[in-house]
Amino acid sequence: MFVDSHCHLSFPELREHLPAIRAAMAEARVDRALCICTTLEEFDEVHALAREHDNFWATAGVHPDNEGVREPTVDDLIALAARPKVVALGETGLDYYRLGTRTVADMAWQRERFRVHIRAARATGKPLVIHTRSAAEDTLRLIDEEGAAEVGGVFHCFTETRDVARAVLERGFYLSFSGILTFKNAAELREVAAEVPLERCLIETDSPYLAPVPHRGKQNNPSYVPYVAAELARLKGLSVETVAQATRRNFERLFGIPAAD
Repeated sequence: MFVDSHCHLSFPELREHLPAIRAAMAEARVDRALCICTTLEEFDEVHALAREHDNFWATAGVHPDNEGVREPTVDDLIALAARPKVVALGETGLDYYRLGTRTVADMAWQRERFRVHIRAARATGKPLVIHTRSAAEDTLRLIDEEGAAEVGGVFHCFTETRDVARAVLERGFYLSFSGILTFKNAAELREVAAEVPLERCLIETDSPYLAPVPHRGKQNNPSYVPYVAAELARLKGLSVETVAQATRRNFERLFGIPAAD
């Protein structure tokens, strides 16, 4: 019934407990998940999850925060995107949150990496899974400069303002909401989520991070995504079932995944 559109099941703290996590998912009626790649070095493990389980899919990409890893080329990403059950490019984007002593100008390498992902997405026709933090203006600018709206995608774990949400929607992208939506200090985000049309919403856990209330502070996993659905349903005055079905359809539409029997 529920779909987790963004999780990191290849991370060791989750991978070593995968049978228990899959059992918890089944009990919570979470029957599909997208396993997100954050480095080229990690790709084989992420892809193995998708190949070994008929209800998992994979992405190919390098997270903007990751330094000291193999830098992707357009050709690298095109080749990985052609693998079975790889449905998107990412996680990619921009993150200026932890600049430290660096300036935005120093992050040119990150912007170039994002451009590479967009070009590969356009070449393959596959959507983008976008991460943006403290960098919305540049993220949107690069999307426009590189023609990313041609393939679309999702802004995952969305935490930006109402104005950014509107700009994302204008460009044809989806917005995905995580357990942050349930946090006490997320009142402004809840206002944004209430306004986003349901047909452009996804839900996610971003496991192993950001466990929703009532599990905040614990290790997250895809079986907790119904809590995100429940909060989104409350904000929109809808049933949880309606939100679950709509976000599932959106997931299938965006990533080209056939509807379940």
